[in-house]
Amino acid sequence: MEKNIQKTSVNLAVQTDEKERTFLEKWMAVKVGSVPLPVYVVLSAVIFVTALAQQLPINMLGGFAVILTLGSLLGTIGSRIPFVKHFGGPAILSLLVPSILVFFNLVNQNVLDSANILMKEANFLYFYIACLVCGSILGMNRKILVQGLMRMIVPMLIGMIFAMGVGTLVGVLVGFDWQHTLFYIVTPVLAGGIGEGILPLSLGYSAITGVGSEQLVAQLIPATIIGNFFAIMCSAFLSRLGEKRPEFSGQGQLIKVGKTDDMADAIKEDNAPIDIKLMGAGVLTACTLFIAGGLLQHFTGFPGPVLMIVLAALLKYLNVVPKETQRGSKQLYKFISGNFTFPLMAGLGLLYIPLKDVIGTLSWQYFIVVISVVFTIIVTGFIVSRFMNMNPVEAAIISACQSGMGGTGDVAILSTADRMNLMPFAQVATRLGGALTVITMTGILRMLF
Repeated sequence: MEKNIQKTSVNLAVQTDEKERTFLEKWMAVKVGSVPLPVYVVLSAVIFVTALAQQLPINMLGGFAVILTLGSLLGTIGSRIPFVKHFGGPAILSLLVPSILVFFNLVNQNVLDSANILMKEANFLYFYIACLVCGSILGMNRKILVQGLMRMIVPMLIGMIFAMGVGTLVGVLVGFDWQHTLFYIVTPVLAGGIGEGILPLSLGYSAITGVGSEQLVAQLIPATIIGNFFAIMCSAFLSRLGEKRPEFSGQGQLIKVGKTDDMADAIKEDNAPIDIKLMGAGVLTACTLFIAGGLLQHFTGFPGPVLMIVLAALLKYLNVVPKETQRGSKQLYKFISGNFTFPLMAGLGLLYIPLKDVIGTLSWQYFIVVISVVFTIIVTGFIVSRFMNMNPVEAAIISACQSGMGGTGDVAILSTADRMNLMPFAQVATRLGGALTVITMTGILRMLF
């Protein structure tokens, strides 16, 4: 009898232990960013209490603690909200929520000072831009760069020209100044996202006009967000059009020739193991290209961040960078974009996005201009593709990526249209099209200013 009671007690203890372990494992499986939820709660609680006591260190450590805590949480929440998650929810929440908190004075000065020392004094923003731009271009498959450029350059250029012309005309018709419309509403829609487009564009504008980059970012970002939202809606409509009118669709195939020409081999991911030393080479490469851009700015007067993009694309096209260095740059790009994108957005929201100024820029006229830009570039891609041996629906969807929020926008647009296999071409449209927009418009602004 006693043995049975002991066995029963042992079994109950084992079952209780298993239930507790299962419960803990379930919670540990929930991630906030890359951190298990229970661990995040503990870490963020320490940072939150320290911030309330206004004892956060005013250095890079305090800055990283602030933006990582905020960005990881808001990015995770944005990726889980139905409907919103398909329209750039993580980036939008990471940008707007910190800005709202600052607007209502819910963030104390100690937190802002810690973020400021990292984002502005230490120029983490510049480091992020250098790693992202150089890694994305050097890490791009050269076949995509060369062949994709050859196939997409005509509709891409025609679409950009028409979109800029129509958008500027619409802006003038609704009462905006043509220069403001072209440079501050139309251009950000076509800049290729926030990290690869808006931030370098703001640096270029700042170098030319003398206006602080934080003020420029606040003016430029709304157009990108609105354009991304409308581009996603259009991609859903195009996908439906392809179902209703099969003659316009290649069912995911861009070129009308055989399947051997769809560059499917180029989209294959490099599954080589992460090499920390190669990532170190990637850091050195990004820093060197950024510094080289600054050096060329000294001699040419052209904005350094823009020249950095030109150098990276030229080196990739000439294929003079060793494969290992390219792999290191790409791995660094993945690490930085995967772990610091939404935290960076949170930092931008705290310091660069004065909500009062952003709201002041929005109006029905503003929306009309942005929508006209996205609509024009999509329609142009649809029409021009018929003369370029491309399927109109797929070409129009890729054109829509030009007005999206960079890589996040590409994923949202292509997944909405169920055409993720078009990612190589979307990368060309977004990265190279965005880089071309940034380079061209900063050049034109310099001539006009």
